Amino acid sequence: MFGVIFALLTSTAWFFNIVFAIVVVFYERKNPSVTWAWLMLVLLVPYIGFAFYLLFGLESKKVRVFAQKARNDDMLSKDYHNKKINGYLEAEEQFNLVGAGSSKPIGGGIKDITDTAHFDDILYLNLVSAHGILTSNNHVDVFHDGKSKFDALISDINNAQNYVHMEYYIFKPDALGKRILDALTAKAAEGIEVRLLLDGMGCSRTPKRFFAPFVENGGKLAVYAQRQLVRLNFRNHRKISIIDGIIGYNGGLNIGNEYLGEEIRFGHWRDCHLRITGDAVRQLQMRFIADWNFTDADKIELNNRYFPEISKIYGDTHIQIVSSGPDVKWDSIAYALAKMINEADSSIYIQSPYFVPDDNILGSLRIAALSGKDVRIMIPGQPDHMFVYGAAMSYLGELIPAGVKCYRYENGFVHSKMMIIDGKISTVGTANMDIRSFKLNFETNSFVYCKEVAEKLTRQFIIDQGDCTEIDSAFYRDRQRIEKINESVSRLLSPLL
Repeated sequence: MFGVIFALLTSTAWFFNIVFAIVVVFYERKNPSVTWAWLMLVLLVPYIGFAFYLLFGLESKKVRVFAQKARNDDMLSKDYHNKKINGYLEAEEQFNLVGAGSSKPIGGGIKDITDTAHFDDILYLNLVSAHGILTSNNHVDVFHDGKSKFDALISDINNAQNYVHMEYYIFKPDALGKRILDALTAKAAEGIEVRLLLDGMGCSRTPKRFFAPFVENGGKLAVYAQRQLVRLNFRNHRKISIIDGIIGYNGGLNIGNEYLGEEIRFGHWRDCHLRITGDAVRQLQMRFIADWNFTDADKIELNNRYFPEISKIYGDTHIQIVSSGPDVKWDSIAYALAKMINEADSSIYIQSPYFVPDDNILGSLRIAALSGKDVRIMIPGQPDHMFVYGAAMSYLGELIPAGVKCYRYENGFVHSKMMIIDGKISTVGTANMDIRSFKLNFETNSFVYCKEVAEKLTRQFIIDQGDCTEIDSAFYRDRQRIEKINESVSRLLSPLL
């Protein structure tokens, strides 16, 4: 009797597993490579595959939720124009260019860093796909470590006169987290508007009571997708700060002791973060307001207070702020990266802790190397995610024969999300070179059109090469059998990572 019942339950479970597999194919309508990866997992590992799909793969609800967010963001952008907020005319002029369907150059005075026509194509792509307004009155400071970045950020918080807006994926309740929270709490107690937007998954181990003094002193806290901790996709992975509408931060550094290099597991932490002063901060501010208004009922209303008139000349660095996520039509950051790779004349340098490129970027890198371009890719030598590392090694193994120079950083952990082409154009931000950042998470990158900034980033890249092991053909051929097995499995699962 028991055997009959067990057989019936097994058959029923298998039937529902087949039905579920059909749902994956026909209802969710994913990219074919993603669909086949999920089918493999669901059919070969029936029950575990089902659980993993619920955690990582279900997208039907995303379509409804983020379609509304896209509409809200569009309304916010229209409100910005209708109210003629400071900076409106510059934005309106560039949007009119898009509306006219013109390919007219928008770069203007930045042609001194490159004389090729495709430069305007990158600018125009970012404007059309992500409303990436090009601004010119900017100065950029580059940080390659957590200590210098957080010292500068805390100093800017302490000097804030009107407001502090911060948006972070991870905010740990350790010494660094307490130091920053104390600075925010002190400003809130002064009557300064301080808003802190966090991700529910990234901060899932940070107890709410940690932020109690901040809230009690008037600070405003919002947590994105706090009730959806079971879902590992669609996270707010951004790391941006805005102080008084004049100073902005964007890059790879979260808040926690490990980002200072004080965690034994990782040791030295190599990262990249930008401090921007000037007009580009308006675009970071718009990004923050849109994200805050989607997350919290206490909406921010647009006015000139949040977009102060900038009369001071900060510099001549041209910047576009580009955001992407599951709420927008285009994979804007992925498109911009692919465009940069395709348009490079001589060199492409990439640092990313996770390297799981889509087919477009993988093919572009292969073609660039085969065309004689100097293509270099750097990943961490000590992985923090086994399958992601295995997938990365698999992709690098495919690029090495094409002439791509690949490196493993051995002096701790490299978390920098950065690319430079031709020593002229660079991008730094929150997006890793992987499918998760391109399609599933909310990300923001700064695209900087400045030789000086590109040269600073290039010098650091060359320094980092001195702490690397080159992954050449011999190194890749002689790797251990267990590594080869991990790479094979990870490559099959790479559309899901």
